[in-house]
Amino acid sequence: MHFYDYAPESRFLLGTAGYPSPEVLSRAIEASGTGIITVSLRREGGAGGAFRELLTRLNKRVLPNTAGCNTVKEAVTTAHMARELFNTRWIKLEVTGHADTLQPDPFGLVDAARILCEEGFQVFPYTTEDLVLGEKLLEAGCQVLMPWGAPIGSGQGLRNIEGLRTMRAWFKDVPLVVDAGIGTPSQAAQAMEMGFDAVLLNTAVAKAQDPVRMAGAFREAIHAGHQARLAGPMERRDMAAASTPVFGLAEFN
Repeated sequence: MHFYDYAPESRFLLGTAGYPSPEVLSRAIEASGTGIITVSLRREGGAGGAFRELLTRLNKRVLPNTAGCNTVKEAVTTAHMARELFNTRWIKLEVTGHADTLQPDPFGLVDAARILCEEGFQVFPYTTEDLVLGEKLLEAGCQVLMPWGAPIGSGQGLRNIEGLRTMRAWFKDVPLVVDAGIGTPSQAAQAMEMGFDAVLLNTAVAKAQDPVRMAGAFREAIHAGHQARLAGPMERRDMAAASTPVFGLAEFN
């Protein structure tokens, strides 16, 4: 798996917002085993230099995001700021289209992605499981797609299983990262068992009673789900199938 020209060691991407303290954030990131952390420009601006110092100490790859942007102009401007602040071409592109669900605006997302890709950014678009939208984003220059599992922060897990399965099958050679809506490690493992390349989440760890332990649980679940996918899960059957062979059973007269 590659994100553009980068091959991450971990398939777990972790957000940095909403933790009880910088110390808990730091410990959770280490427990997660992640090599990539997402950072909102709004959060960075609020924490100032102290937050940048924390990021430097953690020594992780930073994926800035445009969370909170509702227009193409806002998203592009925020991406420019992120490039200067973090010295990176990476940008997790979010263009919100619906206030309640925080669903991406498909039209604004494609327009912003096209502009940023033409300017040399390596864009990670937060999208839905819509195949047409996915095709348009790839045509715009994106090489990664990040479909939601469910609305951000909802903890609902994979709400449209069949839609996500179809997306995985259709974009078989494109890195796909399930982003948003994951609430438990079992849901993350499910995404990996379906063949997704990675999972990105924030709230499920940050708002847990023990964020550090939860980060470790997600680390193990994502690894287990990926290994299960590689191992080849058994096919589902409509009827029972005895696991014990008939040959060699004792006969009772």
